[in-house]
Amino acid sequence: MNTNVRFVGLDYHQNSVQVCVMDGNGRVVRNRGCANDWRQIDAFASQDGARVQAAIESCSGAADLADELIERAGWSVDIAHAGYVARIKQNPDKTDFTDAQLLADLERVGYVPRVWLPPVFVRLLRQLVRHRQQLVNRRRAQKLRVGGLLREWRVGPAPANRWTRSWIEWARSAPGLPETTCWIIEELLDEIDGIVRRIARAEEHLARITAHDPLVRRLMEERGVGLVTACVLRAEIGRFDRFRNGKQVSRFCGLSPRNASSGARQADAGLIGACSRMLRATIIEASHRLIRFDRTWRDLASRLRSRGKPASVTVAAVANRWMRRLYHEMKPLGIGA
Repeated sequence: MNTNVRFVGLDYHQNSVQVCVMDGNGRVVRNRGCANDWRQIDAFASQDGARVQAAIESCSGAADLADELIERAGWSVDIAHAGYVARIKQNPDKTDFTDAQLLADLERVGYVPRVWLPPVFVRLLRQLVRHRQQLVNRRRAQKLRVGGLLREWRVGPAPANRWTRSWIEWARSAPGLPETTCWIIEELLDEIDGIVRRIARAEEHLARITAHDPLVRRLMEERGVGLVTACVLRAEIGRFDRFRNGKQVSRFCGLSPRNASSGARQADAGLIGACSRMLRATIIEASHRLIRFDRTWRDLASRLRSRGKPASVTVAAVANRWMRRLYHEMKPLGIGA
């Protein structure tokens, strides 16, 4: 075994980190808690001057610490999938001491279930697109509340389509509404106006921070892809060349059917659930636009419908194939941090 390498497991917490240092033979050299500071962790783990290979479970804050240890301490750090690590342990007992030791041992034998460590730009972009999505979800919830109040009091037919300016003015003082209900609707509509302005500001910030990003610009050249769709793809996928093939990236996006076969029964159980729901919804929305405006995808959808496929299955199938094609177009470019 290489005696010039130390294998380190880091059990991360907000204020402290349990650090287990293991040699190449699997012997625990040191294992104790340190302050959540890369300098103290490096000083504790690198006492003998050996090269460090570390593993840390993926959680909030772990990526930032891993970046510091890689860039400032010169460590090699792998981000481990927390769910898979828990399954590997196969032990009901859980302590920081044993968790850090397991990570160090997995790093030593090369069995760490690694996940991708996004660069700082991608992590910031994820925060922003998710913040915007939370605002969109809040706007939708308030709109549903307004509609529910109008239905509760059986307000007559509206003079215009829902959520047009005319409809909003009518909803503020619809005939037949009690005064208290009118006041609540007024409050909700004012809140919706504020949320709409905040969404616009978030999209302006998206445009500003991605103005010089080559992958976002290239994605926006695709038909049916605007700024928000391109930013969501960039934030959640990061870079396309980290996947081995189009099938893998499509599965990552939650667009592949989940097999539910057993014995002689062969069946699907809908789309897989282990994915970013925002990413999948964004791609499904893009698929609707492609079917509507692009002849190639419209013809594919027509063929699927002619074979009896439901509309939801057709849209998901188009999204699946579009992502596979997009992978082959984006991977050779080698762009993206």
